[in-house]
Amino acid sequence: MIGDLLDGYRVLAFDLETTGISTRRDRIVQIALVGADENGEQIHYDEIVNPGIPIPFEASNVHGIFDADVRGKEKFKDILSTVHELIDGAVIIGHNVLKFDLPFIEQEYFRCGELPPKPAFVIDTLLLARRLKVGRPHNLGSLCSRHGIDLTNAHTAGADAAASMLLFAQLAKQQPKAFRRPIADVEQWIIHGGVKSDASELGRGLQDLDSLDENGKIKIDEGEFVIAFGRYRGTTVRSLYANDVGYFNWLVSDKGLGCSQTASRLREHVGLD
Repeated sequence: MIGDLLDGYRVLAFDLETTGISTRRDRIVQIALVGADENGEQIHYDEIVNPGIPIPFEASNVHGIFDADVRGKEKFKDILSTVHELIDGAVIIGHNVLKFDLPFIEQEYFRCGELPPKPAFVIDTLLLARRLKVGRPHNLGSLCSRHGIDLTNAHTAGADAAASMLLFAQLAKQQPKAFRRPIADVEQWIIHGGVKSDASELGRGLQDLDSLDENGKIKIDEGEFVIAFGRYRGTTVRSLYANDVGYFNWLVSDKGLGCSQTASRLREHVGLD
């Protein structure tokens, strides 16, 4: 079930440790992105980051990272390109990731004068547990304990990231019916409790259209190519090219669709080839 849902995507569990809870005042001290790329190759990125400010004892007491541990480490500006490459266009899984981890990342990029990466989809296991009406408490440690997931190194970014991935798998295994739909609909349901229809002006829903590529990321609707994933889901390729050429260029790159034949068709479609 999970394999079908995530097939064709880079999938990464994501977690941060920080100097505090304020995205405006606090900074990142550890970042972990753990999972696999589109081809199943494992990814394990786990770095201590120099926040450039003192780490309060209260925060260090939680995650075990002290000023001495970050001395001489790279600052976030030194790793932002690597982090961008990993997160942008990926399926991100994390616990409370929508209200904590991703906003922290966005602020770090804005401080560096750069635009933050945009995941294709986000699966927040805190919201998922609430949507599935799992009994309280909903903190990661309690949920993992209840579902037989070892969290010995709780509050280290790598351990918490991996635990959120395992928690997602367990919840999906226990209630598979909720995940028998496209990932975009799963994301919508987790966050809002309903699935927004994608038929609109296209007449039919995206799931009813033939696919241009083998992964079903580009659909064909009466001669138009329509994006079927990510933040531009439901947008025609011509409209995308006219309004966000940067995203179009990413889409036809190896990091986007990753298919030279499909990319060539899209470039030809908008008059580039």
